[in-house]
Amino acid sequence: MTDTKAAIAETFNHTDSEFLKADSSHTRDAGSTASTAILVGGRLVVANVGDSRAVVSKGGKAIAVSRDHKPDQTDERQRIEEAGGFVMWAGTWRVGGVLAVSRAFGDKLLKQYVVADPEIKEEVVDSSLEFLILASDGLWDVVTNDEAVAMVKPVEDPEQAAKGLLQEASQRGSADNITVVIVRFLDGTTTSAGD
Repeated sequence: MTDTKAAIAETFNHTDSEFLKADSSHTRDAGSTASTAILVGGRLVVANVGDSRAVVSKGGKAIAVSRDHKPDQTDERQRIEEAGGFVMWAGTWRVGGVLAVSRAFGDKLLKQYVVADPEIKEEVVDSSLEFLILASDGLWDVVTNDEAVAMVKPVEDPEQAAKGLLQEASQRGSADNITVVIVRFLDGTTTSAGD
């Protein structure tokens, strides 16, 4: 599993480098977060940067299998400050008073403080693992983990479940972009869809 984790970390950092290269041809500073999942044998390996989140339904319970990277978290704030940056309140806690996440792809003006090093976690794939929700903060800012799992659970078709979460987030007034992918685990196989 160490090789898998090393490959994921290398891929995230390569993606960041490519993002920064592409962004250098533009006058604006841009960034993105990511939450990814890979099936490796009997394990679900989840990696993320930023506030895109991965949540599973296991035995009927919502379990976050990623952690949002926010600048007010003790370890993230310490890392930022040790690199010479600062965290301040500007409607929410922000790196340099600007960015509300502490890890991301891109964001070249804050890159010294906002890293693309993924946090990687594993979840055992067994008969209690029902489905995975990968979504951007456009969903998670207005829908809790428990609510999302409750909404997805009765909908068999992953595409319809993803659309339902998108509609719910929109109705609740999400002010951000909304991306949702649902992966169902059925008798040792998976089906997925996203919008």
